[in-house]
Amino acid sequence: MNERVILSGFGGQGILVMGNVLAHAAMEEGLEVTFFPSYGAEMRGGTANCSVIISDKKIGSPVVSEPDTLIAMNQPSIERFSSRVKKGGLIIVNSSLVTRPVLRKDVRVVKIEGSAIAERIGNVRTANMVVLGSYMRHRKIMPVKRAVDSLAVVFDRKRNLIDINTKALTEGAKEKC
Repeated sequence: MNERVILSGFGGQGILVMGNVLAHAAMEEGLEVTFFPSYGAEMRGGTANCSVIISDKKIGSPVVSEPDTLIAMNQPSIERFSSRVKKGGLIIVNSSLVTRPVLRKDVRVVKIEGSAIAERIGNVRTANMVVLGSYMRHRKIMPVKRAVDSLAVVFDRKRNLIDINTKALTEGAKEKC
């Protein structure tokens, strides 16, 4: 198993947090992991992204040029990365913000109203965890509980965010898309 993921959205949407939770969960599952964040001009408004590789074998490079999965939290992310997803891959879109259709016919597209669901459960800033929950449901690499357990590590200094993010992960994982 070798899953290569690009996670992308606006700076401030918690893209790097989402990647960090995914990477930590996979590590706790006993898998090999790389987490490669993108910092810089993308912060606060531009397109921020990171890549995560999850494997049951050693990983040679953290670079993801042809992802198995793209998690796109906004329209610019689709425009920037969708053409790179491998044939037969998966694109998960936050359909609350991605309104134009994905034009690729050779990939599976999952639409989840991440922002709307997050707003419904009480905090629109948890849309990243809603969409991550959906990813975990569709890829079935590890149980959602691994990501929930990882929240305590990732939000170590912001413990007040654990409960709402747990709820968001759980909602995203059970949402039928």
